[in-house]
This record gives sequence, C-alpha cells and structure tokens, in this order.
Amino acid sequence: MTLEPAVEDALSEPLMASSLWFMIALMGAATVLFVYMGRNVSDPRIALIFAATIGVPAVSISSYFGLASGLTIGVVEIAGRGETVTMWGRYLTWTFSTPLILLALGLLAGSNATKLFTAIVFDIGMCVTGLAAALTTQAVWMRWAWFGISSAFFLVVVYVLLVEWPRDVRAQEPDVQNLFNTLKLLTVVLWFGYPIVWALGTEGLALLGTGTTGLAITSWLYSLLDVGAKFVFAFVLLRFLADEPETVARKTLFGAPTTADD
Repeated sequence: MTLEPAVEDALSEPLMASSLWFMIALMGAATVLFVYMGRNVSDPRIALIFAATIGVPAVSISSYFGLASGLTIGVVEIAGRGETVTMWGRYLTWTFSTPLILLALGLLAGSNATKLFTAIVFDIGMCVTGLAAALTTQAVWMRWAWFGISSAFFLVVVYVLLVEWPRDVRAQEPDVQNLFNTLKLLTVVLWFGYPIVWALGTEGLALLGTGTTGLAITSWLYSLLDVGAKFVFAFVLLRFLADEPETVARKTLFGAPTTADD
C-alpha cells in the first residue's frame, strides 16, 4: 500500500512518530504487567474485570501500530481549509477500548446489566459519531453537527458514571466505594479532555496548527490522555484487585449478594 504524501510527511516527523511508538511500547509493557498481576485470580467477577481491563492496552497496541504504519491515517479535504490529515484509527480503538473501561468500572460498582448496556451502547455511539465528525468533508458545519451528536452521547455516559453507578456502589465495601470514586473522577475528567483536544486540534478549529507540527501536538495530547485514561486507570484498578480480592469477590457479576453474604 502506497501512503499519501501528506501521511508520509506526518509519519516522518519525529514528534509525531514518537507519540505513537511511545504508546506501542507502553501498552505492550502494560499488557504483560497486567497479565502477570492477574495470574492468581480465580473469582469470576474479578476475572471478568481483569479480562476487560487487560483488553484495553491489548486493543491499543493494534490501534497505535495501525497509526504508526500509516494504515489507519488518511487525508480528508475540508471545505475552506484544504487537505487535512486525520488519525481515524484512534476512533477505532476508542470504539473497542472505552466500552471495556466502562465494563470494568460498572462491574466494580456492582451495577446491573441494563445500566452497563446503556453506558456501553451510548459510548459506542459517541465514538462512531466522533469518527463521522472527523471524516465528513461536505461542509464544516456538518463536522460540528456530528461533534454535537457525539457530545450528546457522551453526556449520557457521564450521567451513568456520575449519577447511576455511584448509587449502585453504595452497597459495596467502603474500600471499593473509595476506589470507584477515584476511578470515576479520573475517567470523567480525562474523557472530557478528548473532545476538547478535538475542538482545538487539527480536526476542529486547528488552533494548534494545520501542518505536521500541529498534527504531532494533537497526537501527543491524545496519547497523554490515553496514558491516564487507560494505563493509570488500569494499573490502579488491577493493583487493588490483586491486593484485596476478597473485598470485591463478595458480590456476583451484577451486584447481587453471594451465598456467603446471606
């Protein structure tokens, strides 16, 4: 496959390339570390949380390699601006990785299947409509319309995170409640960073620049958000599960008491 000249120029920029290869190395190391941390897990609920969380860096490796190889980077012609390089592969990884984050967090909260399904479906809708915003070329206002739709989906996810799941986690042990509240705030704060970067970056208002340097800055901002939203989130969660499995293992998958609790 022959890369478009604009894509080749972007990937030849050291600042841009480093934002991708750094994440490949980090997510690769994270996957190995998290698998090792879960080597002794036997409880079904904890095992599912581990599996979902380990899937986050595992999916990210493929995504970042797709970006680094140029496979999931394209060029779109934006009305009034001209050619713009878009890293559409990021939306692909968010579509797969963010539902796993929500699954792990919802299971930790002891939420039910309906709330988990709601959060995950609207999250996927957020990612897909975000991709539509990045790829739309007919008119700039249409890009922002898609961005608005994506933001509406996002607000539903935020509602579940800040309102519904905090109610569910009250039935859990105090240590689990504290962990959930920490991860909830980490997730909400960092996830708000993504649409802000989109709006300021090369696919939005282009306030960071439209050339390769602007694209590299945008890419690094996304990568740094991923470090916090994926690696830090996963490490804090899995370290707690590995150190105190009995605290979380007292509930079944969707929060109902186990026989031992009756």
